[in-house]
Amino acid sequence: MTDTPSGKPGNTGIKRVIKATGFSIQGLNAAFKHEAAIRQELAMLVIATPIALLLDVTVVEKILLVGVFVLIFMIELLNSAIEAVVDRIGPEHHELSGRAKDIGSAAVFVALCFAGFTWLMILGSNYL
Repeated sequence: MTDTPSGKPGNTGIKRVIKATGFSIQGLNAAFKHEAAIRQELAMLVIATPIALLLDVTVVEKILLVGVFVLIFMIELLNSAIEAVVDRIGPEHHELSGRAKDIGSAAVFVALCFAGFTWLMILGSNYL
């Protein structure tokens, strides 16, 4: 192995990118397998994308309509990661563990509200 700029042994260059891509795919697979919210939000993305692309709105508006669902998906991935780490620490209730999970959930909620607001504003300005 070679040393990275941080002094830690590891892969560099294209080999690092290939390995990182593999880890990302493993993460997506694990999230899909173990997290119902990921499956639900992926379904919303799959449904919203063709609808957004078929609407008579500008390209930027199409990007925003799809992008807010991509944002929800990304935040849910992070929330699921937080929950997995907290659950790994232990099953007993701890105030900080509960707070971490609640804050992660709040981030998803804010993204969902932003998505709703974005769709309402774009559809409202174009169709009402």
